[in-house]
Amino acid sequence: LHNQVNYRTTMASSKIGSFLGKNFNKDYFFSTHFWGPLANWGFVIAGLADMKKSPEIVSLPMTSALCVYSLLFMRFAWVVKPRNYLLLACHTANESVQLRQVYRKLDWEYWGGKQKWAKEHPEEPTTILPTPSK
Repeated sequence: LHNQVNYRTTMASSKIGSFLGKNFNKDYFFSTHFWGPLANWGFVIAGLADMKKSPEIVSLPMTSALCVYSLLFMRFAWVVKPRNYLLLACHTANESVQLRQVYRKLDWEYWGGKQKWAKEHPEEPTTILPTPSK
C-alpha cells in the first residue's frame, strides 16, 4: 500500500511538473493575458454585490461606460491571436451584470420602479441617499 501511494504521488507530481514546465503555460500564467482577465472578475463580483442594493445608487454614466468597455474588450478577446477565452468570459459576464444594472436604474428612475416601491413600502422613505442641507 505504501508503494502504491508513493507511486501515485510521484506520477501526479510529475504530471503537474510537466504541465507547469511547458513554456506555454509558464508564459500564460505569468502574463497579463491571465492576470488581467482574472483581475477584471472584480467588476463582475462588485456588480453582483450591488444587485442587493437600491437601484438609486447605480450611476448610469459609469455603468454605461462599463458596458462599452466590456463590449470593446469582448471584441478584442475574440480577434486577438490566440483567442483569449478567459478575457472573453470575464467581459461577457460583466456585460450581462452591467446591463442588468442599467435596466434596474432605468426602471427605478423612469419606468415607475420608485413609485411602485413607495406604494409597497409606505412606511419607508423612497431614498436612501442623504438630502443636501440648505
